[in-house]
Amino acid sequence: MYWSMIGLTHHHAPIDLRERLAFSSEQVGEALAQLANRFPGVEAVLLSTCNRVELYAASSDQGNLPAATQLGEFLAEFHNADFPSIEDQMTRLAGADAIKHLFMVASSLDSMIIGEAQILSQVKTAYEQACQTESASALMHQVFQRATSVAKRVASETDINRRRISVPSVAVSEVAADFFERFEDKQILLIGAGEMGTETLKYLIDAGANQVQVINRNAERAQELAESFKAQSVPWEQLQTAVAQADLIVSTTGAPQPILRADQIGKLGSRGSVLILDLAVPRDVEPAIGELPNVYLYTVDDLQAVCESNIAARRKEWPKAEKIVDSEVKRFLEEIAHRASGMTIKRLREQVENTKQTELERLLNKLKDKGLDDKAEKEITIAFDRVVNKLLHPPMQTLREHADSSNHGALLDYLRRLFRIQD
Repeated sequence: MYWSMIGLTHHHAPIDLRERLAFSSEQVGEALAQLANRFPGVEAVLLSTCNRVELYAASSDQGNLPAATQLGEFLAEFHNADFPSIEDQMTRLAGADAIKHLFMVASSLDSMIIGEAQILSQVKTAYEQACQTESASALMHQVFQRATSVAKRVASETDINRRRISVPSVAVSEVAADFFERFEDKQILLIGAGEMGTETLKYLIDAGANQVQVINRNAERAQELAESFKAQSVPWEQLQTAVAQADLIVSTTGAPQPILRADQIGKLGSRGSVLILDLAVPRDVEPAIGELPNVYLYTVDDLQAVCESNIAARRKEWPKAEKIVDSEVKRFLEEIAHRASGMTIKRLREQVENTKQTELERLLNKLKDKGLDDKAEKEITIAFDRVVNKLLHPPMQTLREHADSSNHGALLDYLRRLFRIQD
């Protein structure tokens, strides 16, 4: 079994090049169909995300596996790109290195943001699409199923993806969650309906918030966002009233000046403690508000420090995670080698046994005509069996001794060729 990979990643290729060679979902299916026509009998999976474009290929016959250059030329040709001009920015891997790379990718150890959660689902989607186009079969099934289990093991045995690293996720899960015991009975005001506001609202709803008001200068956008999360939209003119009633205020607008000023707030905090998360740049909340009694103000800088701390903690887990991947690669290769060896040895034994039996019967028939007795026939049969076992022992022993080496595949191939063993 032979695997290879060629592609572009954020490590070596700039974003404009990755964009040029990126594949839409429809293009992935089209590319895999073209690849199957060009390289019959080769399994393939095409993974295309914002940070990588990777083509994985596999074959049970090393001579049938396309060279990395051929696969790279295919990727470039599909997008009308000049292969020689981008060749140096492509990553090429084969065998154990290609398998390790896939396991690292699936485990989010090769991501731009280590531990990000989206990549595993993207890997699964790429594999499923290859199955739908019949580009992936037994070989890809084995390696991609194992990649999924490796990713789950890394997630369960390390803390590499347990710490939040985006500003909205940190704001909700590490600041607000520490401040409030629960969100169900808290009045929450979200100011702003852009991407930051949407992401923050999602985390709030997931945390149990059910009394959320959304306010935005564009009333239509506020209503759209509120309806999508079963929240309530509030007219911009009621901003000060909504602020006065809130236990938690999250502000995410793109306003050039503060929209909440100390001289406008009045008796904010008089009802009890109020948490304000100012996620906007420039800031939406005047710093003086944070000095009011019972008011606790956090800015992007405060949250960014937590994000950076969490990122550093994830990086510390990276060596532990890589050790898991290395051990899984070794185990996977040993299992594949054992499976392949077992089938080859079985067919070799069957082939040799058939030849032995044919020649033994021919000899015994001749000798019986000359008066061969049962005892001599038994001794001849045993002798034939011993000769066969002694002839087969060295190649079989060599296969077992090299089961976990990089030479195992080549040894199997040589054995098949020498004895003309058919798959």
